[in-house]
Amino acid sequence: MSFNDDARIDSSKVRRRGRGRTTGIAAGGTGIVAIIVVALVNQFTGVDLSGLVGGSTGGSPEQIAAAPLEGCTTGADANASIDCRMAGAADSLDTYWTAEAPTLGLGDYATPDFFLFTSSVDTGCGGATSATGPFYCPPDRALYVDTDFFDQLREQYGASAGPLAQMYVVGHEWGHHIQQLTGAFDRADRTATGPGSDTIRLEVQADCYAGAWVGAASTVEDDAGTTFLEPVTDAQIADALDAAAAVGDDRIQEASGGRVDSDSWTHGSAEQRQRWFDTGRAGGPAACDTFSVPTDRL
Repeated sequence: MSFNDDARIDSSKVRRRGRGRTTGIAAGGTGIVAIIVVALVNQFTGVDLSGLVGGSTGGSPEQIAAAPLEGCTTGADANASIDCRMAGAADSLDTYWTAEAPTLGLGDYATPDFFLFTSSVDTGCGGATSATGPFYCPPDRALYVDTDFFDQLREQYGASAGPLAQMYVVGHEWGHHIQQLTGAFDRADRTATGPGSDTIRLEVQADCYAGAWVGAASTVEDDAGTTFLEPVTDAQIADALDAAAAVGDDRIQEASGGRVDSDSWTHGSAEQRQRWFDTGRAGGPAACDTFSVPTDRL
């Protein structure tokens, strides 16, 4: 999915934040493969799992204050730069959810914070490193994304990581923010695992919300009435679906060399994540009530 070159992008919704470069990550004997697996297990959650593979070693790097993005004002900028693409996606998503939130009973929609970071960052959910992967932190009501993750997803797991796949990640995390506003986070039992668990229902609902935005994205307009994005192509949809499948619990377990154990799942299978993305794309947010679906249809 490409931006219209003359679309106007409000880049103020995304800022860069983080720490100075740390001296390294202590894997505690688990190795880089384990770090990547933890990144993917943590993908699309609001919980920091980086402690499972160790933190930074040596020194206490200074926290860098959040800084606005520069040079991200048009759709052409979003097509040329991944940081600007994140800003463009945020502007489109915010415009979309401002209009759609009332359909979910949200009378008071609020824009989440959105931070890009490199290396590591402190959040209300704990300290995160690049190995943590993109996530939403409920206490901060903020998205955190290290864009290097997209390279990692492609190089280590062979998943597509084109522009729409990247924006699907943002759409998913934005979906978690919608869950925060609707109270779904508070109502859910986020400690349970396995088929039918609330954790899986939260994750596939966020996939559904991402799909709902993608389905309408080519109609969402900037302040001047220009659509942010061009119509999506079948190849771009396949790219996003490939990324959704790559972070399915079964794919992660297979990639780690372990046994596929559905009782330990927290995010849903590759098939579930793809199916709920398509459900949202076809039916919009109203089709995303994953909590009323029987387990055998989840």
